[in-house]
Amino acid sequence: MRLQAAGVTLGYGERTVVEKLDLGVHSGTVTTIIGPNGCGKSTLLRALGRLLKPQGGEVLLDGKRIDRTPTREVAKVLGVLPQAPTAPEGLTVADLVARGRHPHQTWYRQWSSDDEAAVGRALEMTGLADLAERPLDELSGGQRQRAWISMALAQGTDLLLLDEPTTFLDLAHQVEVLELVRQLHREASRTIVMVLHDLNLAARYADRLVAMREGQIVAAGDPHEVLTEDLLREVFDLDAKVIPDPVAGTPLVVPIGPRSRP
Repeated sequence: MRLQAAGVTLGYGERTVVEKLDLGVHSGTVTTIIGPNGCGKSTLLRALGRLLKPQGGEVLLDGKRIDRTPTREVAKVLGVLPQAPTAPEGLTVADLVARGRHPHQTWYRQWSSDDEAAVGRALEMTGLADLAERPLDELSGGQRQRAWISMALAQGTDLLLLDEPTTFLDLAHQVEVLELVRQLHREASRTIVMVLHDLNLAARYADRLVAMREGQIVAAGDPHEVLTEDLLREVFDLDAKVIPDPVAGTPLVVPIGPRSRP
């Protein structure tokens, strides 16, 4: 178990969003969290990434409490890509990716050949080597997301948390980013946790789905087990048909309309 939430309660001020939730993330898997807006998906991911301290319970990284592990040590193991990240105007792709090497630098160890090599590998893996000197704000949406993922890869982590990495992208760029995620998983055995809104893409690209509603996990497991017509009614208030995806064979949700109520 690489990452674990044990009885976590999460919130902002006096507002509780997640209460006494348990979740385990197994090594070498792609886990995707789904659920309606406001159910606590991103809040949970922030806690898993040490960006939000639990009000109760604990988050464990490789069996150790993440809040008691030095920030630099966490950053060497775990990379986090938040929703809609921003960068200074004019920053190049290479400069952005180089920022991923900060956890490996100290006052006595500055930029080195190892850092240069790590940035080069990250750019090659994401297909951005030819765009290294291009300003980030001149890239397409899909290219920008790949640049941010490159920065996380340059950290040298094998555990990535991605909060809605396809937000604001058209369908072609959504697939482009998720194909990259699949490549990183298959070729580098990375453990990945994502939050996604598109249920059909979530089913196609995840090994495991976690469905949430009102701060609780309703179902977790293989996409075929989780993405059922009953669950869509319970979690999303949606009447739908679930059929096999003709391309991937994964569950494909065909909406009918809002859940019929007696």
